[in-house]
Amino acid sequence: MSGHSKWSTIKRKKGEKDGARAKVFTKISREILVCIKETGSADPNNNSRLATLVQKAKSNNIPNDNIDRLLKKAAGGSEKNDYENCVYEGYGPGGVAVIVDCLTDNRNRTAGEIRHYFDKFGGNLGTAGCVSFMFSLKGIVVLNNEDGDIDEDKAMEDILESGAEDFSFEDGAVEITCDPNDVGAVAQELEKRGYSVISAQAEQVPSTYTALTDEDQIKKMGLLLDAMDDNDDVQNVWHNWDSEE
Repeated sequence: MSGHSKWSTIKRKKGEKDGARAKVFTKISREILVCIKETGSADPNNNSRLATLVQKAKSNNIPNDNIDRLLKKAAGGSEKNDYENCVYEGYGPGGVAVIVDCLTDNRNRTAGEIRHYFDKFGGNLGTAGCVSFMFSLKGIVVLNNEDGDIDEDKAMEDILESGAEDFSFEDGAVEITCDPNDVGAVAQELEKRGYSVISAQAEQVPSTYTALTDEDQIKKMGLLLDAMDDNDDVQNVWHNWDSEE
């Protein structure tokens, strides 16, 4: 089974997102708009990348009506979309590798803000490629198993039949690995089979992790991630901090 364990991080993030759903929807909406502009298709059934984003929105408890309205607006071209993708790489406190994935309408503003966060919280912004070689893009689907009632043998059969590559039972969840392009399809198939999908998206998964023992570094790393999450231009933050939340 996969040795990748992000469930503790997902639990922390999910608690925050449930209290700030409007901000989460703003970020996912931006991703969806850019996806439709770049692919030319507003139909999730014929656009695997869009299907993954729709699944991501659903797993964040965004109502289907909101998603449908966004897709219709994007298809009609009524939504302004001047966003471009920017990826920043750097090191957090204690040498934690960090990748920041952004969608912005002002590259200079965003670059300045990301640099400020790194500097303020004991890290430093690096050059392109300085940490990305430590990560691999993978599709990650997480199923709810808080009650522990998912049968492992039955789940293995369902998961592999859904098109996934690997899975592992975590504390209160089942984490599934698949091709990044298949995230939406795998999540939809498992939902059809009665599973509750908590999270479904393509993620940058680290090959190694960095543990922090210094209390000041631990505090600053948490503050760095919080600052990134609060920035509307930041879509995702990937890191190799080995933390148990």
